[in-house]
Amino acid sequence: MRFRPCIDIHNGKVKQIIGSTLADAGDRAAENFVSERSAADYASLFQKDGLRGGHVILLNPASSPMYEATRREALAALAAYPGGLQVGGGIRPENAAFFLDAGASHVIVTSYVFFDGRISTENLRQMQAAVGRNRLVLDLSCRKVGEEYRIATDRWQKCTREPLSEELLGALSSACDEFLVHAVDVEGKRAGIDETLVRLLSKGSRVPVTYAGGVSSYIDIDRIRDFGEGRVDFTIGSALDLYGGGLSYRQILEKTQALSPKG
Repeated sequence: MRFRPCIDIHNGKVKQIIGSTLADAGDRAAENFVSERSAADYASLFQKDGLRGGHVILLNPASSPMYEATRREALAALAAYPGGLQVGGGIRPENAAFFLDAGASHVIVTSYVFFDGRISTENLRQMQAAVGRNRLVLDLSCRKVGEEYRIATDRWQKCTREPLSEELLGALSSACDEFLVHAVDVEGKRAGIDETLVRLLSKGSRVPVTYAGGVSSYIDIDRIRDFGEGRVDFTIGSALDLYGGGLSYRQILEKTQALSPKG
């Protein structure tokens, strides 16, 4: 189990938002925290501390007047920590190589692959052809719909008809290098993790998987380890002191090192 840092960028600023409130119209979102530090500052910190595999997420669509400001911040972060961070947000075959050349280790993709409510095997094949399986992360962020978790696209604003299941995780494990999964219903609310989802990720994934959403205490980290059987990595946003929360970044580093298997 590893701690994966995150840098979420919205309207050109590093922010922590409540994921369920994100709206493209007017580039609106309920904000938990807006940083005065640049994305490159955070990237340099994570590089100094040897944290690899974190993610930089562009939260504005390409159609937004604020997209270029957000993209500049993302590119500055990738340049500050070349090869150490993944990038997601509007990634398609035609721009994926640009972000890899800018320093991203992987590109993170949801909406292009989960198109029109279902997984598009053709679009997945195109992404694999553009970047290779070993540099592709599939974002399977989801919302609860009845008894199912449904994969959410378009900055979590649309629910697909595709249920996240052990079978789907197993099938897609051969198509990418990693998964990233935000529990959208609890994302940014600091009200505890979705334990059922963590269990599902542990049982279904055959590749590294990172869980995000709801971490509010050090005990939540223990729960991710226990329910994820040590196989699920995690990220912390709004609850982290770097982003205005009460959990110590330094203590998280120490705790993760203590929980991780030796050797």
